[in-house]
Amino acid sequence: MKRAIVVGSGAGGATVAKELQGKFDVTVLEAGKEFKPLTLSVSFIETIKRTGLLFDEREIRLVFPTIKIRKTKEMVLVNGVGLGGTTTICTGNAVRMDHNLKELGINLDDEFAEIYQEIPVNTGHQSRWRNHTQRLFEIGQQLNLNPQPTPKMGNYEKCVHCGRCIFGCPQGVKWDSRNYLKIAQEKGTKVITGCKVDGIKIEKGKAIGVWAKIGWSRHFYSADLIVLAAGGFASPIILQNSGISCEPNLFVDPVLCVVTQSKDCQQYREVEMPFVIQQKGFILSPYFDYLSFFFNRTWNYPAKDILGIMIKLADSNIGSISKSGVKKTLTTEDKQVLKQGVEICTEILRRFGTSKDNIFLGTINAGHPGGMLPLTKKETETFHSERLPENLYVADATLIPKALGNPPILTIIAIAKRIGKICIQKF
Repeated sequence: MKRAIVVGSGAGGATVAKELQGKFDVTVLEAGKEFKPLTLSVSFIETIKRTGLLFDEREIRLVFPTIKIRKTKEMVLVNGVGLGGTTTICTGNAVRMDHNLKELGINLDDEFAEIYQEIPVNTGHQSRWRNHTQRLFEIGQQLNLNPQPTPKMGNYEKCVHCGRCIFGCPQGVKWDSRNYLKIAQEKGTKVITGCKVDGIKIEKGKAIGVWAKIGWSRHFYSADLIVLAAGGFASPIILQNSGISCEPNLFVDPVLCVVTQSKDCQQYREVEMPFVIQQKGFILSPYFDYLSFFFNRTWNYPAKDILGIMIKLADSNIGSISKSGVKKTLTTEDKQVLKQGVEICTEILRRFGTSKDNIFLGTINAGHPGGMLPLTKKETETFHSERLPENLYVADATLIPKALGNPPILTIIAIAKRIGKICIQKF
């Protein structure tokens, strides 16, 4: 049986592994370790915050190593490193966002249909929204903003509203890619954690394996097929280390929260992003921004008294990442769109009952990187760039042509499913 190496165990990697196993002998190489939820309580972290010891977002890795933080002058960049990738620290949103792919002539209807058969998707959390969430939803309706309950991946009728979605659901309610990985493993897939791939060996135009570090030692894994799904930050670096150029089209979907004080609203115990308001170039959604709460020194209220609305921006495709670091700034247009979002959020919170003097902003952070090897019309059938050896594929948000300004996981899974089918047919 031919051997396949899949780099990464997040949405793309776990999906491809599940699709390929049986036709290939699959090994998944994951840079991080086994995922462990954060067990520290918010009240305990609040106590540490009051000491002034929390001043740099990168400190979060000391207690929660699954989250990796990079920083630029304007924003904090976040991604997951561990079994399950970023899916373990996301909010479980199941939003189909393939309009940019449709514009290229790519139809993923069959793949999305398969996803809905395999992953439970529902809005069962709506029946237990807290009063503040219901009130924000109603205000959105009054303003004709057409708020819609967010479909979630998992068994949300069992959600206890602990608010710990991004720290690893303690109830097992939220679906993450480890579910797919488990299916792949039951079929024979091998998973190696703590294995950081840093390059692909290419000989005579063919990828013959990958180089990876485990601890202080370096290993070579040979393969007949390699699928790179290490995420929108890591995949471009691996490609560039291997002599394959990428495009300076990095997007990251920046998030800015507009926040007020609301006595004992306890938003931090609500399901994150319970509903979404779609706008041109951005979305709005109720959200408790833990990074800002822990590290932004202007957030002085207790967690139970903070009420926030997220602006998630579809940013300009201008930026890059390499082993020397990230180059990413907000353009003038990006800043103007964010300003529009702040104005709408301010009006929503004003109608909620707060004054403009009691509204403050969070730290801009972002966690949806992609776009540095974007699909084009030439690749609508192959999903394969001519820059790559014929037996090397990419299966993550690196392929998405433009920023979505929306949760990307469902779309990444659909892309990965298609790539799995292509590889089975081709090899």
